Amino acid sequence: MKLALFRPGTLRLFGILALLLPLLVACGSNTETAEQPSDIPTAEIVSTPETPDVPEDAEPTAVPELTEEPVTEPEEEVAAEEPEETDYLNFGVVAHLFYTDHERALQLAQNAGFDWIRQQIHWKDIEDPTKPVEEWGWDQLDIVVEATNRYGLKLLISVVRSPTVYTADGSDGLPEDPATLGNFVEAMALRYGDKVQAYEIWNEQNLAHETGGRIEIEDAGRYVEILIECYNRIKAVNPDAFVVAGAPSSTGVTDPNIAISDMDYYRAMYSYRDGIIDGHFDVQAVHPGGSANPPDTLWPDNPSSAEGWTDHPTFYFRHIENVRSVMEEFGMGEHNMWITEFGWATENVTPGYEFGNQITFEEQAEYITDAIERTYEEYPWVGNVFLWNLNFAVLWSRQDPPQPLHEQASFGILEGDWSPRPSYLALQELITRLKAEQGRAGE
Repeated sequence: MKLALFRPGTLRLFGILALLLPLLVACGSNTETAEQPSDIPTAEIVSTPETPDVPEDAEPTAVPELTEEPVTEPEEEVAAEEPEETDYLNFGVVAHLFYTDHERALQLAQNAGFDWIRQQIHWKDIEDPTKPVEEWGWDQLDIVVEATNRYGLKLLISVVRSPTVYTADGSDGLPEDPATLGNFVEAMALRYGDKVQAYEIWNEQNLAHETGGRIEIEDAGRYVEILIECYNRIKAVNPDAFVVAGAPSSTGVTDPNIAISDMDYYRAMYSYRDGIIDGHFDVQAVHPGGSANPPDTLWPDNPSSAEGWTDHPTFYFRHIENVRSVMEEFGMGEHNMWITEFGWATENVTPGYEFGNQITFEEQAEYITDAIERTYEEYPWVGNVFLWNLNFAVLWSRQDPPQPLHEQASFGILEGDWSPRPSYLALQELITRLKAEQGRAGE
């Protein structure tokens, strides 16, 4: 999730700096690791808060009673058929399933009616370049994949964080050689087969910290080469898997030390090598903003009346419409879009997320459901929506001392004790209704 780093009013005071940090923070950008239970994602790129320590043996709490019961390496380019587009709007949620009570999280996701889980993984915490592939750190991911399928949910894996040996500067940004990430995703496709239904290649790659600490517009072409390699490798093993082009962060910033404007980055991706990307992704991921702005508002024609974070389109959910216009401008309109992160923060104490203090739990529920209904009714080119997030409040509430007002917890639809917030219950009702309208009652 891309969130502004200024307090209300500061945008006006700092003039041009007002566009240097809009919506830069990705809820999923510093993401879940499959090896270290303490490496929970951090959404703040200016200052990194202490991350939650989630012990493997933590005792689960009681599951709330809810309204529904759970149901039980090729060298040449591959000419792969794209998977069929979704026949209806799918509903997903971003969850953290490593080193926590994943069974409880999956049951609650299923009870709410979600179709998909998005789980982000750190490549560097799984692959050990000194060992054969069967000895890599697959243990936690094996558990997540098996459990997600057992609950009848589909799985989108978002891959980030290179082993440092594969980057030119020793960082964990994008790899220098596309084949290294190709090797990894191919190994996943071989290991999990049709149990992983979609792969999202990187996350918010227009941010400097996602590419190694510095970014130029030419890095969009570098990303396209990586995407091409991953597409070919995955499709050679599982032609039915969705290959999702990673979502640039919604931001108006262009500064080599911070980011490239998302609109400029999309244009650079789509124009690179005469649009070669067109045949090498199935779905374009997008991360629309929200701040404290209702989902029907958009700057400049219909701006929000919220306090701060209102005077740039990237602060708004409807910025997805601007992204779609760029796709169509460059002939990419035949590709579906998936919203792989969206949501609204509530009260929190994390600097840079003060806009959440304007949002009550009831307003959070209203904005989330209104955004989904808007997508359902007005955006036929969106095939999947993934809410940020399911259970991060649980992780932050288990810290010593607990941090229930961390911004990641504020975006959640569950409380720290697993009880449902109003947004969870509203989503449960909405998804049930929309599935009935789509002829999917009982799913």
